Amino acid sequence: MKAPQGEARLVAGFWLGALGVTFFAITLPATRLATGSAADPQLSPAFVTVARAALAGALSVLFLLATRTPWPRRELWWPLLCATAGNVVGYPLLLGLALRSVTATHAAVITALGPLVTAMAAAFILGQRARPAFWACAVVGGALVLVFAWLRETQAGGFGLAGADALLLVAVVVASIGYVYGAQVTPALGAERVICWMCVLALPFSLPATLWLWPDTVAEPVRAASWWGLVYVGVFSMWASFFAWFRGLDWGGALRVSQVQLLQPFLSMLFALPLLGESLDAVSIGFALAVVATVFLARRFARPAAAPEGRP
Repeated sequence: MKAPQGEARLVAGFWLGALGVTFFAITLPATRLATGSAADPQLSPAFVTVARAALAGALSVLFLLATRTPWPRRELWWPLLCATAGNVVGYPLLLGLALRSVTATHAAVITALGPLVTAMAAAFILGQRARPAFWACAVVGGALVLVFAWLRETQAGGFGLAGADALLLVAVVVASIGYVYGAQVTPALGAERVICWMCVLALPFSLPATLWLWPDTVAEPVRAASWWGLVYVGVFSMWASFFAWFRGLDWGGALRVSQVQLLQPFLSMLFALPLLGESLDAVSIGFALAVVATVFLARRFARPAAAPEGRP
């Protein structure tokens, strides 16, 4: 793909990021479809994690062979491994475990922190600087998510943070780190090849693990909708969506395009209505709006701070 230049490149990066986020938004309800709930379990979170990676890995092998893609240079292997650990293994597994206990709507509020955490990871890993106001927004957004999780657990009769919320928070962190490392090697490999190499790197583990963990559907039948949920997270969440997402981060800048994720919690909530039959409640919508407002403000402050006088 020939890259546009100047302002056209920034605009294209924004829309590619938005397309990737739309695909990602369906990941929450699709994963819940695949795993079921604690009261009505379907496919195990571990199986969903390795099976989606194996499916995406098979597609990746076909793509790399069809395009006669050479092996990545040695210095690119480390960031590829980091991206694989975060996006192919860590995030799917933690998300699947969490969604056994909470609804997709609840998870959408927690994962709304993604843009801020991704931008923070970009700042630390890529050395991109932001204004102090950006970091203030990050703190406020994180506090809102913690208050929401605490309130939900209190309403459920508990106290503190539920285990599922901790899993979701860690999932956001590992996914954000994976996004940034993937964006780091995108200029050298191309967006499509980044996710393909990530899935291929996981294939020696994901394929045999999928066969080992394959469910006994005779003893424990699995609904067709759960299999379709697995197919979605394997083909789109794990593979096709990254084609657009990594290209968008590269063209539009990881620090800025990451803020497009502000759309994701609301899209996830909307998709959960027809796919899972979940209902929207005022608390979830209110906290999601508040978190997204901090993300929106952070986007305005995402421009790197001016360098001190005398420095480039």
